Amino acid sequence: MTDYSKFAKLSPFELKDELIKLASAKENRIMLNAGRGNPNFMATLPRRAFFRLGLFAAAESELSYSYMQKWIGGLPNIEGIEARFERFTSENRDQAGVAFLQRALSYVRDQLGLSGSQFLHEMVEGILGCNYPVPPRMLKISEQIVREYIVKEMIGGSLTGDSIDLFAVEGGTAAMTYIFNTLKQNGIVSKGDKVAIGMPVFTPYIEIPELDEYGLVEVAINADPKQEWQYTDEELDKLKDPNIKVFFCINPSNPPSVKLDDRSLDRIADIVKNHRRDLIILTDDVYGTFADNFRSLFATCPNNTILVYSFSKYFGATGWRLGVVATHHNNVLDDKLHALPKATKTALDRRYGSLLPNVEKLKFIDRLVADSRTVALNHTAGLSTPQQVQMVLFSLFALIDENDIYKSTLKKIIRKREAALYRELGVSVTDNPNSVDYYTLLDLEDISLKLYGAEFAKWVKKKFSANELLFRIADETGIVLLPGRGFGTQQPSGRASLANLNEYEYAAIGRSLRKLADEYYEEFKKKAPK
Repeated sequence: MTDYSKFAKLSPFELKDELIKLASAKENRIMLNAGRGNPNFMATLPRRAFFRLGLFAAAESELSYSYMQKWIGGLPNIEGIEARFERFTSENRDQAGVAFLQRALSYVRDQLGLSGSQFLHEMVEGILGCNYPVPPRMLKISEQIVREYIVKEMIGGSLTGDSIDLFAVEGGTAAMTYIFNTLKQNGIVSKGDKVAIGMPVFTPYIEIPELDEYGLVEVAINADPKQEWQYTDEELDKLKDPNIKVFFCINPSNPPSVKLDDRSLDRIADIVKNHRRDLIILTDDVYGTFADNFRSLFATCPNNTILVYSFSKYFGATGWRLGVVATHHNNVLDDKLHALPKATKTALDRRYGSLLPNVEKLKFIDRLVADSRTVALNHTAGLSTPQQVQMVLFSLFALIDENDIYKSTLKKIIRKREAALYRELGVSVTDNPNSVDYYTLLDLEDISLKLYGAEFAKWVKKKFSANELLFRIADETGIVLLPGRGFGTQQPSGRASLANLNEYEYAAIGRSLRKLADEYYEEFKKKAPK
């Protein structure tokens, strides 16, 4: 019998590779990998618009050197660009994506009140990639448009966009890397400090604070599965500890895929207001766009919260590496920078002194930008401009879709997949109004209990470790699930993504798991006392 204990220390995402090897080892069997969160759906219209815009941009560039041989272009000219764009869209009106570009320009001018010429010039230069990102934090008009999207989806209009700064980054993982580094570099967190983590959580977010360069002490804020994966008041009250510097969470959660309810949001806001005005909140809200009536902690605690949002899941754009970090103009991070000891400020003057005469005026979010390029290369920092253009087109696609047709379609897709999986498994889906359903946690003990009762559930729990059962599932059915305990869950479970396979495949997963459970039940009956 294979000894699976040697894999015990592996991250779920490294363990996944071993599970895939096992699941795909047998011939004439299809391996179903439900472990990966990469969606198999994507927004195509803003992509079509991107490629059409690229053709217009190339023509704009070639105007500068039209007297020379072909294939040489120059920097695009803003003068007359709107008229040329209107001619381009008129001549290509039957091409998919062109009508969207027309609507996007109209929305930018008429709804956002921005200059159409400046917008087009920024998009054309951006998609050509012919200039460094200026400003390096984010292109000026791009920031204003993406900010409107963030306000709509993450904040629900409760904050004005003018009070928010954005830093365009290479996805949510880059955002987290930059944030932890800048917190450390600026003395806001130091080795031995406490960081509270909302559990369960995306595994790397458990691992980052434990690295030697950070050496932070983790305090678990555990969501309760019996309370529909919400944090109890008792757990949230741990945040009153003044030694906790940062509260870090994913909302909606990964892997339970449940958004914070109003009670939890209000409780955290109350703790911040009355007990912890100095608390830093770091929230990763990548799945917020899949939730009904979503509200971020950035909306309830704007002055204390760093918001991280990635475009990867909602738009099916993991390969584009698109994300933003958002902070409020008035925030606790900048307050902490001003309150640093003199010796620390002197060291930071040396670190950032090449950027501006008065380092104290350098905001935390701008220090993120500098640190992302080791300070000395700050002038070449910033997300590539073609990436920023695609981010803008994704944002406009969502802003223009006032009836949320795209959003409702995606919700329908993943919830039908969930229904198919549980229907074939023979277990009812729990009705949770805060559930997002991008992932589902298959609680192995709870499923055993519902299928065949308490004694069988007890037998399964005693006979198999959680990882061993997942390896057996991979070996015997060809299905790959990630271990829930690797994400900080307290009970044996497997995480299944509902985003990366088709409905019939989730039905097949349900049938296979039920068949395996039936076989184990027959074994249990043979060994059960008469």
